Amino acid sequence: MGQHWLTVEPLEARAFAPFGDVIEAGRGAAPRTINEGFAQRFDALARLDVGRDGGQAMLSLFRAKPRPMPFQLRLVERHLRGSQAFIPYPPQRFLVVIAPPGPAPTREQLRCFMASEGQGVNYAAGTWHHPLIALDDGGDFLVIDRHADDDDCEEHSLLEAGVWVKA
Repeated sequence: MGQHWLTVEPLEARAFAPFGDVIEAGRGAAPRTINEGFAQRFDALARLDVGRDGGQAMLSLFRAKPRPMPFQLRLVERHLRGSQAFIPYPPQRFLVVIAPPGPAPTREQLRCFMASEGQGVNYAAGTWHHPLIALDDGGDFLVIDRHADDDDCEEHSLLEAGVWVKA
């Protein structure tokens, strides 16, 4: 089938909207001054969807190692019953490989976005995505997703598709 290289696009809310939300302060979210004027609060930055089938919100910390570049994408996954938000802490760049909800994606349906420092993402329920792709030195990510007793992770192999990416 040959190699298929993904083009890396800047992460922008409009382009990412079919897959979920870009999480960042200052764009589209009007700040509210709080704490006696010493802080600004940015509300409703993502549509968290975690309550289906008895799910509850869970806050986790993922410690990610940087991926060597270039690399072949091995799989995508999706969570049908809830959204999944990733917020790098401290701020750092990372890659987001994504495909629309529905049947397992073809390599032509995959898109790749570069999240810059100060950005996070929230994948809508059912959206196909590659596991976390940390860059540079890697680091910590705060993750908000659905916690329940069921396994809500479906995987699809991309090895035969020959999909590659580089930052």
